[in-house]
Amino acid sequence: MHTILGAGGPVANALTRELANNKETIRLVSRKPVESKEKNISWKKADLLNYNEILEASKGSDVIYLTAGLVYDIKVWRAQWPVIMQNFINLGKETGARLIFFDNVYSYGLVNGPMLETTPYNPCSQKGEVRAKIATQLMDETRAGNINATIARGADFYGTESMNSFFDMMVLDKYAKKQSAQWIGNPGKLHNFSYIPDMGRGMYLLGQNADTDNQIWHMPTAAPLTGKQFIELAAKIYGVKAKFMSINKLMMQLYGLFDKNVKSAVEMNYQYENDYIFNSDKFEKAFSYHPETYENGIKLMSETFYQQK
Repeated sequence: MHTILGAGGPVANALTRELANNKETIRLVSRKPVESKEKNISWKKADLLNYNEILEASKGSDVIYLTAGLVYDIKVWRAQWPVIMQNFINLGKETGARLIFFDNVYSYGLVNGPMLETTPYNPCSQKGEVRAKIATQLMDETRAGNINATIARGADFYGTESMNSFFDMMVLDKYAKKQSAQWIGNPGKLHNFSYIPDMGRGMYLLGQNADTDNQIWHMPTAAPLTGKQFIELAAKIYGVKAKFMSINKLMMQLYGLFDKNVKSAVEMNYQYENDYIFNSDKFEKAFSYHPETYENGIKLMSETFYQQK
């Protein structure tokens, strides 16, 4: 059985689809119900902060995935992430299941060059410090031989059905409505975006291959483009002019006076004012995997979730 802790988010949904397509037995675990008509998918209510609840929900699992997303608030992250990670580790110890944690790149901080699985943690944000701490917490247990656990890391993503991505929300949705797009930071800098279906397939492949355990894997992600290139590509696909407005750090700080989420995101501005190059060669070579091109991914979004109005 494959158990997904933190079900209902974009990555969890993509992983669920991959597992379901391959006839796996799936247990979805979250506080809010996740509906499914598939016979091989069941849902169990549990709070990730409550170990007894997630232990009960995870019994019989071969692989347990942690794909949770918390409220974008540093106080919540500091209080809850270490508890959730320790509960996850304890699940591995008690059930013997393989563990796979879906992570982001905040722990790396500002990197001069490509982000690799071997890039040392050097966070330059409070959220990055929390991420570095829990990633280290998990991998220390693997090095001690206490559990079998893997970190699957993705870049900023796109291709969500819920506008849970700045590229979806500020570029694709805007052009779908024939509005001017917005770009955070310097549009002349390079940036990668991981395509959500690729994240689901990548997680699925790790779950099927035990020899990938106890390592960090960057999920398959197309090579970076500049912000301007992303905007021009999206505009071409939507058949609109490539109009956009750049949002700098000062503007974010001003918006943050009225929006807590924007205020919490200001410290991550460094990712958009500098080149952000996420490298997934390790995964692509190991699985002979080719990430979806941005052109194909954006085109599919323009025909589905972000259709032109």
